[in-house]
Amino acid sequence: MAPLDLPKIIGHRGAAASAPENTLASFRRAHALGAAWVEFDVRLTSDGRCIVLHDDAIDRTTDGSGLAAEMTLAELAVFDAGSWFDPRFAGETIPTFEETIDLLTELGLGANVEIKPQRGAEIATAEAVCRILRASWPASLPAPLVSSFAYAALETAYRAAPELQRGLLLGRVGDDWRRLAEAIEARTINCDHAKLTQKRAKEIRAAGYPLLAYTVNHAGRAQELFGWGVSALFSDAPDLVARAT
Repeated sequence: MAPLDLPKIIGHRGAAASAPENTLASFRRAHALGAAWVEFDVRLTSDGRCIVLHDDAIDRTTDGSGLAAEMTLAELAVFDAGSWFDPRFAGETIPTFEETIDLLTELGLGANVEIKPQRGAEIATAEAVCRILRASWPASLPAPLVSSFAYAALETAYRAAPELQRGLLLGRVGDDWRRLAEAIEARTINCDHAKLTQKRAKEIRAAGYPLLAYTVNHAGRAQELFGWGVSALFSDAPDLVARAT
């Protein structure tokens, strides 16, 4: 895979401000708005398939109810994942990871793949994500970035597919961030912009790590963060925030 080549703006869950998050429609929308990369969440179904979904439960973003980890892919496929956002998106479904990679390939979109395991499934989810990336990620796209709040998932990804580039994903960046990053050979530090200080940003950048911040939807804040040395921002509205670049 090619070296990590990050854009300044990454569409968060696609373009979540203007399309239903983590759907193929949202990734198409991000591309239409000029995003070069998107971020999305991958978790497991009960039959071990990788799907793109943020929450443990499907209640918020579909017309169904229950935990995704307790349903098969076939059971999940019947639910509408678009109408909750706008009737124009009726018929959108929860995409599989493989379907998402196929679309990214078609659109030429890079990706930050967030491993989002149900509690207790950190290792299995990371192994499945790495297996699919190794088998299906095309050479035509930039090398993906794999991140997770579940440190065990990142440790697993490091062991299972050391060639993949990992982002240490944190809320607040604590004093132990560098130890955590070095242990998994992280390439980036990803954090909550609202909990980031200019001092910490300077420290991370001085250590040679690209710094990515989520979720930034205001151009003024984007300008401030870029002034702090932040390398890239995740945004629900990539077109709006791109005005700050």
